[in-house]
Amino acid sequence: MSRGAFKIGAEKRVDSPRWLGMFVTLLSLAGALLAGAVFLFFQGVSPIAAYGVIFNSAFGSLYDFSETGVKALPVAIVSLAVMLCFTMLVWNIGAEGQALMGALAAAAAVRYFPLENKLAMLSLMFAAAALFGGAWAGVAGFLRARWNVNEIISTLMLNYIAMRLLEYFVYGHWRDPSSLGFPMTRPFIDSARLSSLWGTRIHMGLYVLLVLTVAIWAALRRTRWGYEIRVMGENARAARYAGMSYGRSIVLVMFLSGAIAGVAGMCEVSGLQGRLQAGFSAQYGYTAIIVAWMSHLNPFMSLLVSFLMGALLAGGEALQISMRLPLASTMVLQGLILFFVLGGEFFRSYKIKIG
Repeated sequence: MSRGAFKIGAEKRVDSPRWLGMFVTLLSLAGALLAGAVFLFFQGVSPIAAYGVIFNSAFGSLYDFSETGVKALPVAIVSLAVMLCFTMLVWNIGAEGQALMGALAAAAAVRYFPLENKLAMLSLMFAAAALFGGAWAGVAGFLRARWNVNEIISTLMLNYIAMRLLEYFVYGHWRDPSSLGFPMTRPFIDSARLSSLWGTRIHMGLYVLLVLTVAIWAALRRTRWGYEIRVMGENARAARYAGMSYGRSIVLVMFLSGAIAGVAGMCEVSGLQGRLQAGFSAQYGYTAIIVAWMSHLNPFMSLLVSFLMGALLAGGEALQISMRLPLASTMVLQGLILFFVLGGEFFRSYKIKIG
């Protein structure tokens, strides 16, 4: 009887059942939390105590619950933006900068075109944020479509330009003279503020999120355009052969993605901050990438995942206060989650063969 070599290989799955995706995601989260526990242990704190602080600060009271929602709201809107691009396998890593440009445009609308009518003022801010955010992303889309410039690099570099532009204005002649030197504009007029809901800091941007979630789901799943986007993401060559305009679709998808991210920035400064200031975003654009992948590009699933990431963000602030950990510890936990979730994608697409 012959003796063969022991081999371990991978075989692509013909069909991936729905339960497998959920199981792999849960297993990936468990692995990320375990790795995070090791990281926290070497930071000199008890992982059990640290995770307890995160849970209590996110869900311990009605106020904590609402604050988790406040953190989750901009992440959820921006996740819809990047999800639109990722469906087409176009990698928009610049949602952070697009949100900043949307906030900058909204602040400019308040400064130079103040209107007493609330509906008119908010509509103008909404349009300006969507236009500037979309144009910022559309630049990278055009470069990719026209000269095949890598959109990962271009969108990432545009983030830094957007950051510096915002700092130029809030440190410059837009800075409020009464802010004691802090980089922020004057408070917005009342007509430029999104109303709060239920006596909490959650604002009417929640309604914007719900409308966008339904609209994007319907566009991707119930329209011809959405079908073409999904086909281009699965096989760009076949899409071109079928007569679909790949280059034009890249520019359009990037513009729409940037417009949604810009709206997220507008909602954040109008509903929560009440003015434009440096550092208001808290890296929501990068957190949204994790949310989009964890939700498997499902707009409705992203609502739940965004809320969980909001809990992690709220808990990170509590860790900083109660356990003297740097806020960067939260970013490490987010990175571990993304690492394990992306690694888990392998097991959704392939099965291990031993023989």
